[in-house]
Amino acid sequence: MLRVENLHLRRGNTVILDGISWTVERGQHWAILGANGSGKTSLLSALLGYLTPTDGRIFLLGQWFGRADWRALRTQIGLVSSSVRQMMAEDEPALATVVSGKFAMINLWGHGTRSDREQAMRLLRRVECGHLAERLWRVLSQGERQRVLIGRALMAKPRLLILDEPCAGLDPTAREYFLQFLQRLGRRQSSPTLLLVTHHVEEIMPAFSHVLMLKAGRVLAAGRKSVTLTARALACVFDARVYLRKTGGRHAMTVAPKRGQMM
Repeated sequence: MLRVENLHLRRGNTVILDGISWTVERGQHWAILGANGSGKTSLLSALLGYLTPTDGRIFLLGQWFGRADWRALRTQIGLVSSSVRQMMAEDEPALATVVSGKFAMINLWGHGTRSDREQAMRLLRRVECGHLAERLWRVLSQGERQRVLIGRALMAKPRLLILDEPCAGLDPTAREYFLQFLQRLGRRQSSPTLLLVTHHVEEIMPAFSHVLMLKAGRVLAAGRKSVTLTARALACVFDARVYLRKTGGRHAMTVAPKRGQMM
């Protein structure tokens, strides 16, 4: 599905990505974990062709970067992010939002074909939002918006679905409902490969099989979640003493007070 080889990204004297190598196989779902400034967003931008690497190679969905039309390749990749969420038209019904994903268009012109609308309705039901088809964007909750955007991303039948901090802005209840939905999506045989970008260990649901940890633009750890997601690795990622516990297939991280710090 994806192979990154010795990827470097520099802007002036600033090193953003420093020798990233990483492979995603078919059937795997990955969580990308790191602190602010670790390079998560820059890595995504390079994968999507929005940033040109200084050095290294990217092999994505059977194509090498620089040898294929990356604009056409992006039609096979779904993206759910806060930047997309903020651009949606306030008076657009959820059904139209999902239809717009077929054309990678913000604020759909026209209504699409009958077949498009029927497919969009099926996807709304798949993301458990069929009852919201005629609901306008401005009155959807944040959790509902995220599900509708996943439906929109699935409209183009992507092979890869990137979720860039999808829980940002959700209250605790909405976040938990959304994560439970994400778990159901990831367990389906028809699910595209999922890449979840997050700061939070608690958002890495059991459906995610692998973890990539970044620090200062470098790969700190990468591999199966059961081996990679450890308190020791997290302590290095976040420069803190941490405790990690696992309950029912999910992890939770607690940060210990700094030495000498008053409770």
